[in-house]
Amino acid sequence: MYKTFGMIHKSLIPILSFLLISCSSDTEKILPAKIKMTESVYSSVTIQPDSLYHVYAAVGGILDNNLLEEGDLVSKGQPVLQIINNTPKLNTENARLALRLAKENYEGNATVLSGIKEEISAAQLSLQNDSINFFRQKNLWEQQIGSKIDFDNRKLAYELSQNRLLLLKNKYKRSKNELETQLRQAQNNYKTSLIATKDFTVTSKINGKLFALYKNPGEIVTTMEPLAAIGNNDVFVVEMLIDEVDIVKIKIGQKALITLDAYNSKVFETTISKIYPSKDERSQTFKIEAVFKETPEVLYPGLAGEGNIIIAQKDSVLSIPKEFLIDGNKVKTDNGVVAISIGLQNMDKVEILSGIDADTYIYKPKE
Repeated sequence: MYKTFGMIHKSLIPILSFLLISCSSDTEKILPAKIKMTESVYSSVTIQPDSLYHVYAAVGGILDNNLLEEGDLVSKGQPVLQIINNTPKLNTENARLALRLAKENYEGNATVLSGIKEEISAAQLSLQNDSINFFRQKNLWEQQIGSKIDFDNRKLAYELSQNRLLLLKNKYKRSKNELETQLRQAQNNYKTSLIATKDFTVTSKINGKLFALYKNPGEIVTTMEPLAAIGNNDVFVVEMLIDEVDIVKIKIGQKALITLDAYNSKVFETTISKIYPSKDERSQTFKIEAVFKETPEVLYPGLAGEGNIIIAQKDSVLSIPKEFLIDGNKVKTDNGVVAISIGLQNMDKVEILSGIDADTYIYKPKE
């Protein structure tokens, strides 16, 4: 009985092997199928108020008081924070004194320019006198009256007077330009110092909402750290981060479907409104913005989610699963490995443009 069972078992081996191979072949080959395909680009999503900006102080000091609370509505020009600092007041007084001195130097009676003007007047009188003496001596010399030395001395004195007058005029012009520049610089410094004294109170630049305060009264304020965040209260934008390999596919006006963690699986339709041209080198991503077609009833800054930007859609395309591809653009058929042209793609399928048809069996490559 044992031997008979052993003989039957051995005789079944070829048949079972054939069946296994046949079943394996059947499960590994498929025909391309026509489906409706949508190609999309994935992105992470963060909700932010439109026109959101960080509030900075123009001067350093100590935060005296937060004049508003987080969540308060603000209007353009409304005071938000108060800063204490005596240094700008001292700078303003110094700038005022420097301006007064610059004005006196440029406009006063005892200015450098007045002294140069007096020198010019004296030089003009001297030139006039030397000119009269020179031409008188020249006329005498032409009549062979007088000595050559007297003529040369008069001529030299005349030329020296001309040069001295020219030098004084250049000196006056140069000094005037320098004093005028100093006066303008003093005026600018004084105006700047006045602005600094006004910047003790930080105001809002837009109508919106105060979303965040980053400093408490008594803390040090610098011009490098943000003090608050203010943005639009009614309009929110969808910030999306796109991988650099996909950014060239994105265009203004494309539709994007997003989900937010706060709204579970609800899908919101948005439209791409802005593409930032600069890449974030740390994350190797580009930032784009989208606007809601219908804004959710409640939104908060920083709400996160995911999105898919619709690149293209076709109702009926010949497609195969991506797992059947070899080297990205080939498939295995009954006639061997053939090259194919690929169109649209989604997460698991690709569109076949040419190379095979709907009647071509393809085989899944071995792992």
